[in-house]
Amino acid sequence: MSLVPLAVKNYRPLIASLLLGAVSVLGYAPLYWYPVSVLALAAAALVWLHAPGAKAAAVRGFAFGLGLFGAGVSWVYVSLHDYGGMPLPVAAACTAAFCAYLALYPAAVALLTRRSHASATLSLLVVLPAAWTLCEWLRGWIFTGFPWLALGYSQVPLGPLAGFAPLAGAYGVSLATAALAGALALTASQAWSRRQLPASKQIRAVASDGPLWLAVALLAVGFALQSREWTRPSGDTTSVALIQGNVAQELKWRPERARQTLDLYLELTRSTRHSLTLLPETALPMFNVDLPHGYLDQLAAHVQKHDGDLLTGVPEYAGPGRYYNSVISLGASPTQVYRKVHLVPFGDYFPLTWLFGWFMNLLDIPMSDFSHGSPGQKPIAVAGQKVAANICYEDVFGEEIIRQLPEATLLANFTNDAWWGRSLGSHQHLQIAQARSLETGRFMLRATNTGVTAIIDSSGRIMRSAPQFEVAVISGEVRGHTGATPYVRWGNVPVVLLAAAMLLGGLLAQRRRRS
Repeated sequence: MSLVPLAVKNYRPLIASLLLGAVSVLGYAPLYWYPVSVLALAAAALVWLHAPGAKAAAVRGFAFGLGLFGAGVSWVYVSLHDYGGMPLPVAAACTAAFCAYLALYPAAVALLTRRSHASATLSLLVVLPAAWTLCEWLRGWIFTGFPWLALGYSQVPLGPLAGFAPLAGAYGVSLATAALAGALALTASQAWSRRQLPASKQIRAVASDGPLWLAVALLAVGFALQSREWTRPSGDTTSVALIQGNVAQELKWRPERARQTLDLYLELTRSTRHSLTLLPETALPMFNVDLPHGYLDQLAAHVQKHDGDLLTGVPEYAGPGRYYNSVISLGASPTQVYRKVHLVPFGDYFPLTWLFGWFMNLLDIPMSDFSHGSPGQKPIAVAGQKVAANICYEDVFGEEIIRQLPEATLLANFTNDAWWGRSLGSHQHLQIAQARSLETGRFMLRATNTGVTAIIDSSGRIMRSAPQFEVAVISGEVRGHTGATPYVRWGNVPVVLLAAAMLLGGLLAQRRRRS
């Protein structure tokens, strides 16, 4: 049976799914309306479950995904067209194709949920959350991974379910959130089926429903976990300064503007008197070997006056054919380097040039042929702390961040989110950084070019942040943490195994019921 006739035959559920997907974006930053994402998925699950068949449900799930990613990652178009120089029709087509690819994952969830409809309880409480979590995990590593807008992020840091993050990571929060959505959907479905009963009987029936109590239990456990301290403060506080240069992306790599950018960061650095100063990703817009003679010495000399250290992003030339997107340390401590490991396809490097050469020719992205850093790099020891550095997009991969833990006492993200303009991208990236703090029980320092520069505490709350698109220096006192959360110890393995067991068990149970 073709999917197109199914879509045309009943367009209202498709429109509903599309709108629910778009509305669910309100649960993420900058609004943080975390209940919206839960309710949107619960409503969508009912739409999928009442499809005439599994294929029709898949089409509805695809529509949900188009709404979610079309509204949530529209900044991809901004990167390609506004800053990548790609012609408008091609950029729009590439963005649409990318969102369509991402929408395949909710489509798979909807198909599995509807396919197991011999029992609504198993479909909504077991198959839905398990399939959603596994599809998110797969999306996080297939084609180098794009885990953006994982459901768990919508609950960070304000929602009760955020308490599951130190225990099982963002995917663990996704599992709990999808289970909550399934429980609410089942409760609503059962309440609707009893609508002919007297009101008193309806109330008693709802109060005795297992799905409702499951929802209450999930919220209660998540709330209780938020009060659990998984790590402990260590040592004295460290004064930090985060510098936001606000260098416009269209000017950042122009040779005639390089000296002005270098002077800006030198001036801003000299305005600080802190133990640790951070500059953004590629703050110094040329290879380290091409910097003016003595420039790095000037930066180091200032922070050394206060027995401090500085971390700055800089493109690094390390020999023929070896170019890295790096962070280097300067100051009182020995010079150290962190080299970006997880590179962004078509941003940091171009994969399969024989296949995507045409795509390269349409883009005008400088510094886009970097090499991969070693995955086994150690934290940078500066200002009495051990800093787990990560650059730009790397902090969306929680299991990669924990490679430097529990040795690291602080997390630091160096990024240039100017590529996304005034879209939702920068705020969503900030929320992802908040999730990393929660998962690891560490402060996160975010040094960005145009925003959002922020200091995030070990519970994922923003202590201080700079306004976007302004030159700014924010400062504060942070404390290193030691110890390991369960997520730091085990990563994504437990939640993936649990979700896989749930999905397999749910599908087998449904098959037995049908037979």
